Amino acid sequence: MSASVVVYRSLFTEDRFRQSFGAEEQRPPPPPLRERVARRVRCSRAACQRLLQERVPICGWLPRYRLKKWILGDMVAGMTVGILHIPQGMAFALLTSVAPIYGLYTSFFPVILYMIFGTGRHVSTGTFAVVSLMTGSVVEQLVPRPVDLNSTSPEAAEIEARRIGVASAVALLSGLMMVCMFMLQLGFLSTYLSEPIVKAFTSAAAFHVTVSQLQSMLGLRLPRHTGPFSLFKTLASVFEGLPMTNLAELLISLVCLSLLVPVKEINTRFRHRLRTPIPAEILTVIIATGVAYAASLDSRYGIQIVGHIPAGFPRPQVPALDSLPDVAGDTVAITFVGYAVSVSLAMIYADKHGYSIRPNQELLAHGISNTVSSFFTCFPSSATLATTNILESAGGYTQLSGLFTSVVVLIVLLLIGPLFYFLPKAVLACINVTSLRQMFLQFQDLPDLWRVSKIDFVVWLVTWLSVVILNVDLGLAIGVVFSMMTVICRTQRAACSVLGRASNTEIYRPMENHSKCYEVPGVKIVCYNGPIYYGNRSFFREAMGRLLGLTPERIRRREKARKAQEKREKNTIATVEQGVANTSFSSENELFKSEAAEGEVQAVLIDCSRVIFVDVAGARLFIQMCLECQKSGFRIYLATCNESVLKILTSSGLMSYMSPQHIFVTVHDAVLHIQQQKEKSPEKTTTVWV
Repeated sequence: MSASVVVYRSLFTEDRFRQSFGAEEQRPPPPPLRERVARRVRCSRAACQRLLQERVPICGWLPRYRLKKWILGDMVAGMTVGILHIPQGMAFALLTSVAPIYGLYTSFFPVILYMIFGTGRHVSTGTFAVVSLMTGSVVEQLVPRPVDLNSTSPEAAEIEARRIGVASAVALLSGLMMVCMFMLQLGFLSTYLSEPIVKAFTSAAAFHVTVSQLQSMLGLRLPRHTGPFSLFKTLASVFEGLPMTNLAELLISLVCLSLLVPVKEINTRFRHRLRTPIPAEILTVIIATGVAYAASLDSRYGIQIVGHIPAGFPRPQVPALDSLPDVAGDTVAITFVGYAVSVSLAMIYADKHGYSIRPNQELLAHGISNTVSSFFTCFPSSATLATTNILESAGGYTQLSGLFTSVVVLIVLLLIGPLFYFLPKAVLACINVTSLRQMFLQFQDLPDLWRVSKIDFVVWLVTWLSVVILNVDLGLAIGVVFSMMTVICRTQRAACSVLGRASNTEIYRPMENHSKCYEVPGVKIVCYNGPIYYGNRSFFREAMGRLLGLTPERIRRREKARKAQEKREKNTIATVEQGVANTSFSSENELFKSEAAEGEVQAVLIDCSRVIFVDVAGARLFIQMCLECQKSGFRIYLATCNESVLKILTSSGLMSYMSPQHIFVTVHDAVLHIQQQKEKSPEKTTTVWV
């Protein structure tokens, strides 16, 4: 059973509403700049404590840590992720074109630093496949490795030092960029990487990672290709080198894949039943290392092994600062990708567990992590998809889990690292490929994306094809530009609708979608569903002109009729003064009645509720359209203008062509006013049905 509510109130124009409900007093003028600066820099104990907790979040959550409730979950989750970091760190170091030991360093320092400065409780930082691949492309461009280079020669050691110097320089510059973005409060820039762009980018980058690992899985010594069409160049090189495949490494790769893929599937399907995931990667590394050592696979079959992994803590050293100008362009893309993925993951798990993160503080956390880590021979790091998922599913509660992750990696660095000397590189390549499972599965989202938004589907497809065909960084740039172009096109082609009224209500809806709504007699209510700015003003003019019939011929015809009417009125005044009555139109109201009887529209009401902003060019066009409507015989009314739009319109001279009494708070107020004017009834309290 439906119920109706009757509200009795006066009609409100914008001026009357502001007088009745606006601010009674003007805001006091802002204090002088010197006083404002003094307030900001004034120091107190409470302010220092608040600032410390904001910039170093561990000082806020650690004193409130629930030891008995959370410590077991953080310990188990942290140690599980730490075990996974060991093989993945070494594997992703190969993507970065540096020695595996540097992947272990990158799995240690950023984790500790993010625990101190980060706000994501379930975020696991370290090596990430996409960021490692992009960094590796920069390293290969600046320090290419000869194919026939002996890994034990002094020249090889020099090249390795130069490579990690370049990779550390990328990390340093990326960290500094993030810190600068934090100081400028630019955390919102990550929003330009929409969800379809991020998913398409990571999915396409997974193909680059997979193809780049084929040579290690097949035992081929091939140069690494960079730049546009690198994926196809690498595939061509692999096909050309197939006759030189090392059968022993191919067999190792097949065995590893046959073990890793099913175990990962089990971990995914039964993750709610398993307390901790099965550590397939570390078990595969241990078994493969033992088999390679026992069977002397490197000397008997010529397989590629990891080689010497130094034990101990890395010495601090300055990255290759001379390479900063050469890596600046690529580092911008690496920075945005790393930050966008990190913030996206942090927000997903924050929403799931009911807490919030601070995007700008995340900039500072990852910026400090990359900056400080770069002085300990680390390459760029970010939050990682696989380890973050495992950290949350294993029962982690807070950032303290990062401490246990770092302890596991530290034990490997100090004691166990040299034992991986005989680890085949083919095993690390298989770990790289199987770690991309989640990225490949993102294709399953495409049917739903097509049903929800075809434009987002096209954005996904264009980004994916651009990354696959061209390159990772160039494809990402094309995806972002294309996505922004779709936004511009959608604002340019915004729909313009005629509104009708639902019977016995104050609700007005588009006529094309609501057939039972009816047009108010003599009133054309139009609504433009977008901003009015320089980019779409021609479309706005065309849409409004089509709905209102504003053609040059109509305007000229109405101008002639208006001049003729003014001439008749002058004659009427003259004859009245001479005592002679004139039987022609005696007033504008009679003309209104006559034309209204013929069914013509007398008033145009523009609903501005969906006009979110107007620029100067749009305001001038809007005023011009209002003037043309008046010349065509329409009286113009506005309703539901937000304050910023109304301010720009009035500043542009709208009040020179329109009375403030024609600008109303709601569409229904304007309609009732027009009907009152038509019926010649005095202004009075009106019943509004809600």
